[in-house]
Amino acid sequence: MDWGKFTSEALSEVQVRPVERSEEERYQEQMARHHYLGALAKIGETVWYVATWREQWVAQLSISAAALKCGVRDRWIGWDFRSQYGRLKLIANNSRFLILPEWHWPNVGSRVLSLTERRVVADWQARFGHPLLLLETFVDPRQFHGGVYRAANWIELGLTQGYRRTREGYSAEAEAPKRVFVRPLCRTPQVQLTHPDRAHLQLTGAAKIMLNADQMRQLPQCFTMIPDPRRAQGRRHRLPVVLGIAAGATLCGMRGYKAISNWADALGQKARERFGCRREKGQYLVPSESVIRDCLVRIEPDAMDGALNTWNQAWGTQDEALALDGKTMKNAIDETGEQAHILSVVGHDSKTCYAQKKSAPYR
Repeated sequence: MDWGKFTSEALSEVQVRPVERSEEERYQEQMARHHYLGALAKIGETVWYVATWREQWVAQLSISAAALKCGVRDRWIGWDFRSQYGRLKLIANNSRFLILPEWHWPNVGSRVLSLTERRVVADWQARFGHPLLLLETFVDPRQFHGGVYRAANWIELGLTQGYRRTREGYSAEAEAPKRVFVRPLCRTPQVQLTHPDRAHLQLTGAAKIMLNADQMRQLPQCFTMIPDPRRAQGRRHRLPVVLGIAAGATLCGMRGYKAISNWADALGQKARERFGCRREKGQYLVPSESVIRDCLVRIEPDAMDGALNTWNQAWGTQDEALALDGKTMKNAIDETGEQAHILSVVGHDSKTCYAQKKSAPYR
């Protein structure tokens, strides 16, 4: 084909589809080789896409979780620091966009973005079970001017503050503000994203919270009576701090060790101070993912249950009624040869599990 005559007819043959599992190694290798930020691991809700022309790879995209904090985006939506929590999953980030070197031809980028927008809503619903209402992306003005997003009718909102994520949280000084672009995937996205009814947004479960300063200070105190199972040698973080951060992340909707660790990494210096984090060279440090995992798997469940009940009594919703639910655990035999029974007590209003105990068999 004469690449100098890449006509609109040829452009119409470009297609976009999710990357298959057998292609992921190729996708990552090319992203690492050609994208200025390198490859990006697949964490949480993420879909990788490839654009093809007659089976040849043209471009690669990563659509992943939205940024936790973005002032210009949140103001455009109309979110305050509480209402956006639990709704971030309705936004996804175009975290990588790579047009492969031999495919830098007019209109290829905007065509690929347009095709991705057409299918990502259905793909997201099918894979993750909830809608996607908005796409966002961040463009480094030192590298690009964002023309491909403007050509694809994305909306430029302004600049970030320029603070960079680091292992200790965020950089102390603003470095390189990024241009923020968004692309609505529905009508009136601001109205949808601020809708008060979670069921309307297909958001299941109880609404997640955002911790205030007093809650951050009190959470570690709930775990002070739990004995530390670790050896004294090599401890860098106090056990109540590790457990308090893990509990705080879970209350804020994080699931899994990686998500808890990422939430901890995103804490600012003030929040880390409130949790009682260790200070080193003028910076408050948070425990790593391995430290969080090690502590959680070694703590006795009954001790954790008692500590969390202390938190519930201080901050939880008051319940006027309790529900009791018991189950017999199939193939779970206790030391006496009986099948194990689990009894749970759950609050009607707060949906809090006040107790979950192994009980004696019914006679």
